[in-house]
Amino acid sequence: MRITNIRTYAISYADSNDFGRIKATVLVRVTAAGGAVGWGEGVTLAPEAARATKVLVDEGFAPLLLEAGDIGVEDTWNRMRAHCWWYGEGGLATIAYSAIDMALWDIDGKERGLPLHALLGGRLQESLPAYASSHVNKATLDENIAEVVGFKDAGYAGCKLGIGKKGLSDIGKNPEQDVLFVKLLREAVGPDFPILMDAGNGVVWDRETAIRTVSRMAEHEIGWIEEPFYPTRIDDYRALKAALSVPIASGEREYTVTGYRDLIATGTVDIVGVDPARSEGITGFRKVDAICSQTGTVMNAHAWSTAVLTAASLHLSLASPNTKLFELKPFAVSVQTDLVDEPIGYAAGVVRASERPGLGIEVRQDIVEKLEMH
Repeated sequence: MRITNIRTYAISYADSNDFGRIKATVLVRVTAAGGAVGWGEGVTLAPEAARATKVLVDEGFAPLLLEAGDIGVEDTWNRMRAHCWWYGEGGLATIAYSAIDMALWDIDGKERGLPLHALLGGRLQESLPAYASSHVNKATLDENIAEVVGFKDAGYAGCKLGIGKKGLSDIGKNPEQDVLFVKLLREAVGPDFPILMDAGNGVVWDRETAIRTVSRMAEHEIGWIEEPFYPTRIDDYRALKAALSVPIASGEREYTVTGYRDLIATGTVDIVGVDPARSEGITGFRKVDAICSQTGTVMNAHAWSTAVLTAASLHLSLASPNTKLFELKPFAVSVQTDLVDEPIGYAAGVVRASERPGLGIEVRQDIVEKLEMH
């Protein structure tokens, strides 16, 4: 393909799934010579990071690709990585070219008339269980439990719950309360509703507290514990894995294929969370997926932003032999419900990908401009 135009939008929105927190992200609109338009996303969270990422695309990667002539997606990915060799081994540069890479795959599918999963070798799974991915942030135990019961009643197949997040809850800050929450929640939802726990950035456990807390949670059948420690605490991860049978998930802070390769090589994690909007794009996700196939590691898309990322992650997940579930935001938010012509949802507890070309979505330009930061 030959790229003729790249337009970058730094947008922000209030996320009802994160206690109304204002989040920022970057959308990239790429036009090819034949007229096909592709969209990609680079997840930044912070407004200043979104503005900086926009500069990297507009002043660095866009001129590089506009001057490249006819070029394939993989070659473009390699050129972008080489261009930012001094400053791009993770961080904002990786986020920036992740967005472009995603848009180029979208174009490739549209030009060929094929959905993304077909470009990736075809679906290996027709659908995936739809999990409500939410934060525990209400003031009382009763409110937080009732919320998750609501997810089950709404037809979700399971849930992933982030603790220690923004909000009114002390769950994630008090191990006794953490365990009590899981105990009462299991009693409320019954034995057949999977519960995944995400310790996340707001939880600070020492090794002994983590082993004790997670082992007590495990008495109530949690499916995994995610990000129990900062990723450099490999010895703590090893100790936790040796002490427990609960699967361990990690990867939220990784940006590169190399980072995931090194993380998997430690033997301390069972599930890696990979975000194609920050971890070297769709091309990067596929390369990590290949490593997971060699090592028997479970792959999970960290797709908690706009419908652009959700669409890309869903196609990738269905084309992967290593995925088990797919996370969706359970509360309506503009970047999921309004941003695209056909929002991605679930039915009968599962989620399926569109058969339309590329990512299978049409982004609404008017909504993008409405959300754009100025």
